[in-house]
Amino acid sequence: MTMSEIKLSEIIGGGYDDFWSCERRYRVLKGGKGSKKSATTALNFIYRLMKYEGSNLLVVRQVMNTHRDSTFAQLKWAQERLNVSHLWKNTVSPMEMVYTPTGQKIIFRGFDDVLKLASTTVPTGYLNFVWIEEAFEISLEADFDKLDLSMPRGNVKPPLFKQTTLTFNPWSGTHWLKKRFFDTKNPETATFSTNYLINEFLDDTDRAVFERMKKNNRRKYEVAGLGNWGISDGLVYENWTIGKKEIPKQEEYKWKSFFGLDYGYTNDPTGFLAFWANPIDKELYIYREFCKRRMLNCDIAEEIKRLGFAKERIRADCAEPKSNDDLRRLGISRITPSVKGRDSILNGINAINEYKITVNPDCVNMIRELSSYVYDDNSTENGKRMPKDSDNHLCDALRYAFEDVKRFHPKPEDGDEPYYRPDITESDFNGGWDI
Repeated sequence: MTMSEIKLSEIIGGGYDDFWSCERRYRVLKGGKGSKKSATTALNFIYRLMKYEGSNLLVVRQVMNTHRDSTFAQLKWAQERLNVSHLWKNTVSPMEMVYTPTGQKIIFRGFDDVLKLASTTVPTGYLNFVWIEEAFEISLEADFDKLDLSMPRGNVKPPLFKQTTLTFNPWSGTHWLKKRFFDTKNPETATFSTNYLINEFLDDTDRAVFERMKKNNRRKYEVAGLGNWGISDGLVYENWTIGKKEIPKQEEYKWKSFFGLDYGYTNDPTGFLAFWANPIDKELYIYREFCKRRMLNCDIAEEIKRLGFAKERIRADCAEPKSNDDLRRLGISRITPSVKGRDSILNGINAINEYKITVNPDCVNMIRELSSYVYDDNSTENGKRMPKDSDNHLCDALRYAFEDVKRFHPKPEDGDEPYYRPDITESDFNGGWDI
């Protein structure tokens, strides 16, 4: 069976007719999880490239190495779903897809390699289509503008057309995407919103996930379920932004790296976090993470080693002493259990809330957690509202590691007055400045 013999409506389903046929300069799609937005977009681009000879596609994400398990896999699935895999050659080094009858290409790039992104070219036809997947990860509108000025390329003639497609989960209503594309009407822009309710391919177990989310975490359901813009009401942490931070050399003495680890396995992911903290100016920069399910302790150890943090002090959940001992045996020698006690959760949150937080855009899981970590109106402790205990694994890792921030005594520059912490004793520093 060829693609021409397949009924597209049976493959795509309903809810995407206008999105599928849209030819405006910007096609912007926000949606919840399970809304088929990525699958439909992948199907659309495979169909388009085969329909429009001379067209090519650039697929962009914030981080290049996230393509393999997301957009690359989706587009490969789309080829198989349309029964045209035999017409495509897919390679991961370099990562590209070639439509063999004509040589048209799908090229993959990341915003973490701007020079390579700006110099992207194709050997035949026009680079007239751009797909930015998980566009919420693009923290700076200026980064999008740089791409937009150079892509798509070419003075194309009908039936070809130039278009940039953006797909994402709308975790925060303060993101530049909302103001630029949804709040301002523009004849060049078409916006779409979808959710799992229009996905006829979900089964009862899939829908049950969203029903539980609706009951247990209404804020997450609004975004991940219904595809609505996230709101800030009730957030545990509000003083945070997405961006990259450079630490001036003359201020390096104020900063130190800290590390936290929260264990998970089947239902909950294991969350690891690395961040810089500056207790003098009350600033915090989260720069590295991993957050994965079904990680054995040996997997956790290998990932920490791969990131180069094996010799660092890492605060881990004290509820799992066996796992902490296991990691020490596996070479993560400075694993230290967190300290839990009366009001430890709220005290840790209050301490973190004194800081201005910047999150590197590569830390997508941390961004999602901060966007949905809220207080629970039905849970109190000593008369105080407690945060909802779900989807907070990196937030817990942050709180564990913050115990060490409280003990950090920044070394002053020569000639400066020492920055004293009278509540911390010399023994807290193991005989030196570094904890």
